[in-house]
Amino acid sequence: MMRKNKLKLANEITENALKALLYEVSVTPKPGLVDPHGHGSHSDMTVFTFIDSSVSLQSYFNQCVQAGLVFGNNDLTQLFETIRPLGIQAEKDMFAVTKGVNTHKGAVFSLGVFTAATGYLLNRTKGEVQANFNNDLVVIIKAMLNDLIDHDFDKIKQKNSMNLTAGEQQFLKYGKTGIRGEAQAGFPIVFNHALPYLKASKGTVNQRLLDTLMTIVSYSDDSNLIKRAGTVDILDWTHRQVERYFELGGSCTDQGLQFLYQLDEVFTKDNLSLGGSADLLILTIFLGLMEKVI
Repeated sequence: MMRKNKLKLANEITENALKALLYEVSVTPKPGLVDPHGHGSHSDMTVFTFIDSSVSLQSYFNQCVQAGLVFGNNDLTQLFETIRPLGIQAEKDMFAVTKGVNTHKGAVFSLGVFTAATGYLLNRTKGEVQANFNNDLVVIIKAMLNDLIDHDFDKIKQKNSMNLTAGEQQFLKYGKTGIRGEAQAGFPIVFNHALPYLKASKGTVNQRLLDTLMTIVSYSDDSNLIKRAGTVDILDWTHRQVERYFELGGSCTDQGLQFLYQLDEVFTKDNLSLGGSADLLILTIFLGLMEKVI
């Protein structure tokens, strides 16, 4: 592949990653999340905080794409190790523009993996998004993250409980592997449920993405939600709310939309957030843009 083509490809993947971040924050109404309707349970954030954060990550995603494009090692765990320090710096850049507010830490990890994997795959297919694009991408992501859980959760029982992350605490308490487990499995919620739903969905872009988000919520053990609620029991309650939402017709009916506004009020009042599900929506949007179904 010629240099010019690689540059064009890198720019396209990077732009779709940036668009995915901006599309996600624009979708409204999202229960407990930041959107044009309000800040939900995140009183320290606004849509503008997310815009600033998104723009700060553009160069990071480009670096991840470039890493994938030039990677020639058969051991794809090394590709992940290549982008991991880039992610650490990207977090610092994010916190600098948001004044310490965590807007996109989850997306730094997940979308960084997706952009690097996409660069690696499309370099091998001469820049073409082929029919087996998603299947091949899953294989690459699994290979990149093959030992993620063992690596990240190694010796956490010996760590001071005060130093454990929310994900580590949930792993010890509930056996939930969170985003690490989802990632190491190749993001099955995204590829097996969210993306097929998005492709089959009808309506405006906002309606399609809103219903795709709620589809994700129905399958997700959202670690952010568990953290905010302080109990894993919140998952069953939330899944029932999603079921009711779709019974009412989803975002394409007045009843469904009104129910979602009411759910947003409950989430905001109870300080609940679907941040983990929002990160999976970002990944779904990215794939939708790559496949030109949005």
